[in-house]
Amino acid sequence: MNDEPAETTGAPAAAARTSAPATHRATTAGTATATPPPAAAQPPVPASSANPAPVYRIEELAHRSGTTVRTIRAYQDKGLLPRPERRGRANVYADSHLHRLHQIADLLDRGYTLASIKELLDAWDTGRGLGGVLGLVAEVEGPWTDEEAVRITRSELIERFGGVPDEAAVTDAVALGVLEPVPGEEHLFLVPSPQELSVAVELHAAGVPLSAITGHLRELRGQIEHVAARFLDFTTEHVFARYLGGHQPPSEAETAEAAALVRRLRPLAQQSVDAELARAMRALATRHLRQHLHADTPVQRTSESLPVLIPASTIQAVERLVGPEHLQAFITAATEREVQTRTLDDLTASARKIKELDQSP
Repeated sequence: MNDEPAETTGAPAAAARTSAPATHRATTAGTATATPPPAAAQPPVPASSANPAPVYRIEELAHRSGTTVRTIRAYQDKGLLPRPERRGRANVYADSHLHRLHQIADLLDRGYTLASIKELLDAWDTGRGLGGVLGLVAEVEGPWTDEEAVRITRSELIERFGGVPDEAAVTDAVALGVLEPVPGEEHLFLVPSPQELSVAVELHAAGVPLSAITGHLRELRGQIEHVAARFLDFTTEHVFARYLGGHQPPSEAETAEAAALVRRLRPLAQQSVDAELARAMRALATRHLRQHLHADTPVQRTSESLPVLIPASTIQAVERLVGPEHLQAFITAATEREVQTRTLDDLTASARKIKELDQSP
């Protein structure tokens, strides 16, 4: 039983093209006989021109858009989809409705909520440029590496790591995102970064335990995320502030320009990290080697800055306390104060000990 009489009384586009009062069909004898329309046929949707734009009933619109009648009505109630046009006794939808449904589906796939989608669509409807916004989103959410994900079976994974199963290591790898289970395939994994997995394989082959590899990756990831956050802060302040600081959403031209900048700047973060990592590894590895070759020689500290690994949670806590721009100064001052405090404590303890010795009989 149909509970949508208003939307279902209009003829679909295909029926509108054959909605003459009678159609003529050639008989086997060569004569033409008039075939009356079916008794249940609905009155045709009036056409305003010889080639009217296609119109759809709500069921056909749902079918073409891959959604449901209930969803279409919900979108209308929320203001995401314009109301249909009333033609006689029929409610009909146009290609603009179909296009809007495709836009909503695309934004949902990108992870937007219905509330944020409504804001974007309202911006589009008032001429502020949804296309540019989506282009910027596509650049930011697109791949930041040339690597392509590959699939690997559990047996292949075990073979690459020496042939000994280690479920704890697999669980850690899944938790870190190094491996992603394939739905419906118990013994198959997706590897988002084959290069990262290859590093783990080589380290394990060199004798590093899997637990140490995953622990190192957790620590490294925290440091890298800090570097990425600083790079984003830097580029936002000096490059993208002019697009984000206004009271009105950026125009179509501005969002297109911002998307082009993201495309240009995307490789710079990795290039700068690669260069600095190479410099630091060369300097530290050389110093490390010299220390081991001359173990009897006291280590001479220089005045140059030395890298120190600090947990990401500590870095974030300090940034919340004093701001990113004062992070280094705060950590330096806190360290110096701790050193001075311990020095004073040592001096006080030494003086107290000497006094006690002097007063002993």
